[in-house]
Amino acid sequence: MAALLAVFLVGWGWSAPLWLVALFILQFFRDPVRTITDEPRAVLAPADGRVVAVEKARDPWLERDALKISVFMNVFNVHSNRSPVEGTVKQRWYHAGSFFNAALDKASTENERNALWLRTRDGQDISCVQIAGLIARRILCYVEAGAELASGERYGFIRFGSRVDVYLPLDAQAAVALGEKVTSGVTVLARLAAHG
Repeated sequence: MAALLAVFLVGWGWSAPLWLVALFILQFFRDPVRTITDEPRAVLAPADGRVVAVEKARDPWLERDALKISVFMNVFNVHSNRSPVEGTVKQRWYHAGSFFNAALDKASTENERNALWLRTRDGQDISCVQIAGLIARRILCYVEAGAELASGERYGFIRFGSRVDVYLPLDAQAAVALGEKVTSGVTVLARLAAHG
């Protein structure tokens, strides 16, 4: 609106920076339709971005050792978040915090974050954590405990640069490597072991 008003008041030349800002915001809030990967036991990428961690770590939400896979979203990635698995939301936690660069390890424990505990149909527990970044100041989560999520279903959004951590059972097999680019709902991050 401001860019359009500037065209009438001061002309196209002076309104160009406002049009660039408007285009940036439009591209940031895009949320394209995805063809969701339908592979048994697949853990899908919950966000578009780059893999910044594939490691054994302590899951602070379920208090267990886990396989942690983290995806960093820069300002040019789609920031809609999707469920990595089909399952029930057992619990949701929100913690206020700092706004360090989301690519840093300390972002997982010190930044503003929203965590979901998901349980699959065969009883496997997964934590999926939205983490605000240096610029991001708003985490949106559309679900609460008791919600049923399909694999790849949208469940939240983080505004501007941010990160999503996924904590998996230790017997899950990672399917991505550090630095790999992933697409939410499409890229397989890992595969869960057969249970039950």
